Amino acid sequence: MEKFIIKGNTPLKGEVSVNGAKNAAVAILPATVLINGKCRIENIPDISDIKRCIDILELLGAKINIINSHEIEFDCTEIKDIEIPWDLTKKFRASYYFIGALLSRFGHANVGFPGGCNFGSRPIDQHIKAFEALGSKVVCEGAMITANADNGLKGNEIYLDVVSVGATINAMLAAVLVPGTTTIENAAKEPHIVDLANFLNTMGANIKGAGTDVIKITGVEELKGGATYSIVPDQIEAGTFMIAAAASRGDVWITNCITKHLDPLSAKLLEMGVNVEEADDGERIHVWTDKRATKANIKTLPYPGFPTDMQPQVAVLLSLAEGTSYLTEGIYDSRFQYTEELRKMGAKIRVEGKTACIEGVEGLRASQVTATDLRAGAAMIIAGICAEGETEIYGIEHVERGYEKIAERFNALGANITRASEE
Repeated sequence: MEKFIIKGNTPLKGEVSVNGAKNAAVAILPATVLINGKCRIENIPDISDIKRCIDILELLGAKINIINSHEIEFDCTEIKDIEIPWDLTKKFRASYYFIGALLSRFGHANVGFPGGCNFGSRPIDQHIKAFEALGSKVVCEGAMITANADNGLKGNEIYLDVVSVGATINAMLAAVLVPGTTTIENAAKEPHIVDLANFLNTMGANIKGAGTDVIKITGVEELKGGATYSIVPDQIEAGTFMIAAAASRGDVWITNCITKHLDPLSAKLLEMGVNVEEADDGERIHVWTDKRATKANIKTLPYPGFPTDMQPQVAVLLSLAEGTSYLTEGIYDSRFQYTEELRKMGAKIRVEGKTACIEGVEGLRASQVTATDLRAGAAMIIAGICAEGETEIYGIEHVERGYEKIAERFNALGANITRASEE
């Protein structure tokens, strides 16, 4: 069993560069299935979810040339329409993007149910609705999802009952090679959806409207590839370092980011009395403070609202802020499992339904805690950096699904994090 040991009460200072977006990369790699030719992708984060995507692509018969840890060449020309077993898909949520990609290319997909972090109910009914609108029949049986379009797929109007990032992406993937025009209404607007559309268009697709609530896709006969594409910087990773700087009362420059994507978080940090300054180039942001933040009320919402993937991290900052704050989850049914771990460290948090009431304390104390999911793991690291004493964090495999070399990068800012093994 691997764990992080953190010697805390350390203000973070220095500069950190943001890697490619995990949520964009795990959609773009399955999208290479659609390309009849080679493509090169840059700025890929070196994380476990990417390794799992590569395992699936190799199973399908893709030829993969790893140029370095952040640049890979893919050739899916000769992939085969074969089953992707549950033991490969159960480890991460984004595995379901292979359904849309395989369905678009072969008219058939047989893929194991996705796994990933447990936030309560995370149905795929909107994904199925999109596939069926295009002419596919979908059967969920055992641990497998099977989509068949025996009579071919055809462009159509798709209305998503709820704003869903996953369903929007899967509908885009499924429609790219389908004859006719497909319209996705009530589409999600996140930056990684725009990034996927830009990638597909670079390879020959015809997608318009990504980043708005209506996306129009005109099907093309094939995607030829032959191009190089660089993945957008990770807004959640950038935000994690911003909150860590504020919570630790540090002084940090975050570089290689798109500051516009960080506006919802920047606005809240400013409201809480934290200094935030964007560089003129729109690619760097400076966060610093030498005092406690003040209380705030925050509700997570689809982009451009406050991101749900920043909810656990900001809970740490609110736990250390002056006054009583309210943190409401507007996306998932159950994303407060981590609050029990923060309570072990002295946080005063009371959860009622989808809202957490957080009474700020002057400081946290070290404890043994567990990363209950990916972003909760990042929150535990921030808490450990701020806490007095030595914190041990278990379940760090969750953190490494989405953050590359997270301990080393925090240490470069002055943190004291070591990795240890335990029977």
